[in-house]
Formats: sequence, C-alpha cells, structure tokens
Amino acid sequence: MASITIDGKEYDLDALSDKAKEQVANLQFVQSEIKKLEGQLAINKVAASVYSAALNSELKDK
Repeated sequence: MASITIDGKEYDLDALSDKAKEQVANLQFVQSEIKKLEGQLAINKVAASVYSAALNSELKDK
C-alpha cells in the first residue's frame, strides 16, 4: 500500500479519486522542478561569487 502524507495526515494513494491522484502527480512534478531550479540557482550563485572575486582581483591589479 503506497501512501502520501499531506498536512500531517496520511492517505492511501489507491483510495484517492482520479482527480486527487492527478493533483498528487502534478504536485510531485512541480516539487521536482523546484528542486532542479534550486540547484541551478545554487550553481549560479557560486558562479557569480567567483566572477565577482575575479573582477575584484582584476581591479586591484590596476
């Protein structure tokens, strides 16, 4: 039996309506996309920090 917990309450996935199952799938997809975007954001923040440090170094050399 697969289950999902929403707002602290556990639900049996097999007992959900088709519409509810569709919304669960939509929610899972969106959460996955958010995680991907958060990863991309972290990478870009690191890149921005590196570029900023390189710029500061370049400006100090002048």
